[in-house]
Order: sequence, then C-alpha cells, then structure tokens
Amino acid sequence: MKVLVIRFSSIGDIVLTTPVLRCLKQQRPDVEIHYLTKHAYKNLLSHNPYISKLHFLHDELDEILEELKAEKYDYIIDLHNNLRTMRVKKALNVQSYSFRKLNIQKWILTNLKLNLMPDMSIVDRYLETVKPLKVSNDGKGLDYYLPAKQQLTNNDIPMSHWGGYVGCVIGGSCGTKQLPLAQWKKFCDMVPYPVILLGGPEDREDGNEIAAQDPIKIYNSCGKFNINESAELVKIARVIVTNDTGLMHVAAAYQKPIVSLWGNTSPDMGMFPYYGYNNLKERVAPQSVVLENKTLGCHPCSKIGYARCPKKHFKCMNELDMSVASNAVQKMWVIPDNPNSK
Repeated sequence: MKVLVIRFSSIGDIVLTTPVLRCLKQQRPDVEIHYLTKHAYKNLLSHNPYISKLHFLHDELDEILEELKAEKYDYIIDLHNNLRTMRVKKALNVQSYSFRKLNIQKWILTNLKLNLMPDMSIVDRYLETVKPLKVSNDGKGLDYYLPAKQQLTNNDIPMSHWGGYVGCVIGGSCGTKQLPLAQWKKFCDMVPYPVILLGGPEDREDGNEIAAQDPIKIYNSCGKFNINESAELVKIARVIVTNDTGLMHVAAAYQKPIVSLWGNTSPDMGMFPYYGYNNLKERVAPQSVVLENKTLGCHPCSKIGYARCPKKHFKCMNELDMSVASNAVQKMWVIPDNPNSK
C-alpha cells in the first residue's frame, strides 16, 4: 500500500502530524508513506524514519502534480485540507481522507466567545483521518528526529549555561502571539536560572534588548542556529517557556516541561503542548503549565493572529503574571528528562 500524507506548513503543524506517520507505519508495516510539504520545511522531516519519500512544493502546484501521479497512490491523507490539497486530490483521483478543520467552531469561539471545540488535541483530529485504515493513537506523543551527525557541543553555548538553562522561545508567527519585551524582561529578572533566548534572525534585535539587562545570565541565540540546532537547544534545556509557536511543539516532542504563553489565540483550539495522553481539561500533563488571560471579553480574537492588538491594549499578554511563570519554572526545574525522547 502506498499513501501520500499532505501538510504544507508550518513548523508546529508539521510536528503535530508526526504521530500519524508513526502509528500508520508501525500498525500497518506494509504501508509506504510519502509526504508532501513545502521545500522550506524539508529539514523537519528528512530524518523521520517512517517516511519513505518526501515531495516538495516550490512555487506552483502544477510542477509537482505529474511527479505525484506517477507514484500511483492507494490513499491520500490530507492533513491540511485547503484549496491546494483539493487540487491534489482531484488530480490524483484516489481514495482520500481529510482532516476536520472545525472552522465554524473556531469562528464561534473567536467571535461569539462560545467554546464548542472538542476537548482534544489537534493530533487526535489528525489521527481520525487514518481510522479507516485501522490505525489508532498509540499514546506516544510527537516525534522530532535530529540528524545523526548533528551534535551541539559546550562550545556552542556559554560556560555559564552548561549546568542547565531555561529555554525561552521569544518569536512567533504574528505580533499578537508574542509576549512583549517588557514581560520577557520581568520573567528573566525573576527566574533564578540561566536563560537561552530562542528564535529566528527576525528575533535577534529583540533578543539583544532582553539579554542586555544581564548578559551573563541571558544568552541570545536568536538567528545563530538553524531549526535543527534550535531543536537540540530545546532538547537539552531543563524547562521551556514559549509563545504559541513551532518550537513549543518541538519541546513537547522531547517531553520537556513547558510553560506556554497565550495571547490572541487559545489552547482551546487544540494546539496546546501534547505529550501523547493529555487533552486540555480532563487530563492536563503535569509537565505543562498554560498561562492564558481568560478574564478578557475579547479573548481569543483570532485562530491565527494579527500584527498588533485590534483593541490596542494587548491585555491578553501584557497582563500575564510573570511571577506565575517563574514559580512554575522553579517547580519544573527538578523534573527529570524522559529517556525515551527522540
């Protein structure tokens, strides 16, 4: 059996699809799994042992369709479910199963503030697509596989951080998903451990401003490392404090203790840190603390995010209590690493 799995973007969403690949391959060893994604996300999947072949979308979808037709797939597992994946399914004309996006429920939550979302991770909704193939959730959580030859050394981080550090993911896809600099400065001042700031080149300047308050305690790694190197920094951190962004899910894949910070989006939409057994309300993971301002009548205001707060006050993040985050980190500091993390 040959199956094409589709998820074009982005970092977090792709990491959240990894249980589908593992469960499908382990429970149906006869399956050959191909994965279609954007070329920009190649490094997220190129070392995943459950994928037989990767296909990449560059600019135009037509460029890849002939290549996909030649593979003669038996099934398509559509984990993106948008107009482009509809074109792929139509062109290949084989049996397909598609992820339920629940856009109506998300609209009701963000506009009417009525929560009709199921109390489950988006991972469980992804896994619903492979139930017809007699595949079920194995409860082992997310996967993230690093290149075998990659190994960060002590030379890559300051000596002051060799004994352990808190990884702070300061970036995010939208401004309203990023904790303000003043809040990060408060947190870094309160927490009694070394800190490494994590993010891309676009976060470098903000990282410099945060680190300037204590250059010994706070190391700004933003823009210095590629995605896999940043993932390894997440893997060896003691605790991760993070916005709602891709490295949050990488941290969950490594079963790290996580303090997640929520702005205009909400974990109620199913994108909370997932360890393989937890939903949001009934079985919250002991190594996960969610900081969300639920007292606001305007929260959540979007399923994705905005460049800036539509109300211009950004209370959802400006009013998060950084002492709660610091206290949570101090409790989590002693949680041992999971020896089974990938």
